[in-house]
Amino acid sequence: MPAARPSRTTRGPLSYRPATGSIPTQPGVYRFRDARGRVIYVGKAKNLRARLSSYFQDVGNLHPRTATMVTSAAGVDWTVVNTEVEALQLEYSWIKEFDPRFNVKYRDDKSYPWLAVTVGEEFPRVMVGRGAKRKGTRYFGPYSHAWAIRETVDVLLRVFPMRSCSNGVFKRSSQIGRPCLLGYIGKCSAPCVGQVSAEEHRQIVDDFCEFMAGRTRPFIKRIETQMYAASEELDFERAARLRDDLGAIDRALEKQAVVLGDGADADVIALAEDPLEVAVQVFYVRGGRIRGQRGWVADRVEEGGTPELVETLLLQLYVGADPGEEADTIPREILVPARPPDVETFEELLSDLRGSRVRVRVPQRGDKKTLQETVGRNAGQALALHKTRRASDLTTRNRALEEIQQALALDEVPLRIECYDVSNLQGTEVVASMVVFEDGLARKSEYRRFVIRGVDGQNDVASMHEVITRRFRRLLDEQARSETVVGEDGPMLVDPETGRPRKFAYAPGLVVVDGGPPQVAAAARALDELGIDDIPVCGLAKRLEEVWLPEQEDPVILARSSEGLYLLQRVRDEAHRFAITHHRGRRSKSMVESLLDDVPGLGEVRRKTLLKHFGSLRKLRAATVEEIAEVPGIGTRTATAIKDAVAASGGQTVAVNTATGELQED
Repeated sequence: MPAARPSRTTRGPLSYRPATGSIPTQPGVYRFRDARGRVIYVGKAKNLRARLSSYFQDVGNLHPRTATMVTSAAGVDWTVVNTEVEALQLEYSWIKEFDPRFNVKYRDDKSYPWLAVTVGEEFPRVMVGRGAKRKGTRYFGPYSHAWAIRETVDVLLRVFPMRSCSNGVFKRSSQIGRPCLLGYIGKCSAPCVGQVSAEEHRQIVDDFCEFMAGRTRPFIKRIETQMYAASEELDFERAARLRDDLGAIDRALEKQAVVLGDGADADVIALAEDPLEVAVQVFYVRGGRIRGQRGWVADRVEEGGTPELVETLLLQLYVGADPGEEADTIPREILVPARPPDVETFEELLSDLRGSRVRVRVPQRGDKKTLQETVGRNAGQALALHKTRRASDLTTRNRALEEIQQALALDEVPLRIECYDVSNLQGTEVVASMVVFEDGLARKSEYRRFVIRGVDGQNDVASMHEVITRRFRRLLDEQARSETVVGEDGPMLVDPETGRPRKFAYAPGLVVVDGGPPQVAAAARALDELGIDDIPVCGLAKRLEEVWLPEQEDPVILARSSEGLYLLQRVRDEAHRFAITHHRGRRSKSMVESLLDDVPGLGEVRRKTLLKHFGSLRKLRAATVEEIAEVPGIGTRTATAIKDAVAASGGQTVAVNTATGELQED
């Protein structure tokens, strides 16, 4: 029975917390409601008391998304069910009914076409369908493009001449007693004029559906048998027609690559995640061949990792209000990147919907593992493309900058944002990066790298203080040595001797550091020591995506859907990437230098010449003494010493990036 708690207007979870003893320990589904009674979150639990009690603890201990949800709510109620399978079904029904804003919604960004066969009609037709599924129609796909379906159907209609015309065309042909063009060219059996009976046409339709479901081998063997029989009977015209039918089938199958050698039916699912969004890709494999593909990007609004995301996705993909309608879309096997919690419950529910055993598993090796890695790469590319499109939108960028200005209470919109990150390996080879975004777009020509020399050991706070001090001391020096010139794009600071613009002389509208309060305090202190008080500073912490300001105890929490948070995250991630790249290059360079440092007569210049000549340590190790001696400046004696040194080294190799001249791991 449902047990409801009254909604209250007082903010905070303790204001509506139910008495622990009143919460049952059975499985069930719960709903959080806001002050207006709207459902904002739906969840399920094996044990309602244990699950709900976890929400009513110190808000500071909760995940930020969970904390936002419980503080937005004003009441909670629940419904007890008998089994975990019932809880899954009720959870989906409530999510579909109430559309709660704190539940992840895997909503596609476009309508994918299906190959639809109206098996419920007396004379079924094949067509391209979009949108919601209908009863009495069998669906195959979805496909990425409608033209791919039409091409396949056009080829197969010569083998399976079933009806493909609209109801209007079918009725008109019946009235005039003459079939349409497809009937004359052999791509329709013309049931409209009685050339075949309803039973004969139904058999053609059933064969077509079986073929599209992946059971192709029986049809190919049947046609081959008929072709050879016609040839033995000297009926060469019929044999030629059957031969052409085989060619049509082969052309249709060529469009669908074999990816699973065992001819399995499976849906292969992969995710690409970041703290704000998740990209989903699904490949539909039937009979070992890819029959369709689907992908979209969703906002992450719930607490939880990959297993919880997979659980929500499976629920929304396969559990429908009408089980009979969705049963055809559930394959025997669902391959996922991580097992959802209570995977046995999911398998039981999906098996009931399908009417036979369904397995949900993570592939470990072989073709299925390789295919899922491919799907995962597609998901990663989809997420990157989504971010690129989002960043290239001028209106979106303007809104992001305005949101940052309002959230941080800045005097002006931060048209130029500089972000700093520190990278080190156990306190060695400490480096820092500076990336620049202007008008919401990266200005890679103004990126800078710093080698931290005045800090001992692993001290990110001191390193951040040093890099901010060095950058803005340079700013003050260049501003003092520059003169202002008015050009086409407005005033510019230029070198009075050369007339060239001084890039370091421009002050940013916002300084972002990768880190929390300690890093922000270090950056602010560095600016204060230089006498700079008009450049705002903030920090973005990775784990919780909180924005920290100097001398403030509480962070600024930007909305999950905020374009401002998205832009800050992109800036921070770019600084991190740039710092890591620099650090790897220096680490690789130090490894090479340590390896060849003891070679007599081999200085820094000749070391670089040597590595640029061979490109990598692997090729240098494979080279003979004579080949090494061919490098300018390297004699036979030095070549022999180099050969001995690289032969004594381990298997790790280093390559030279020919575009940048930097050394990197090979």
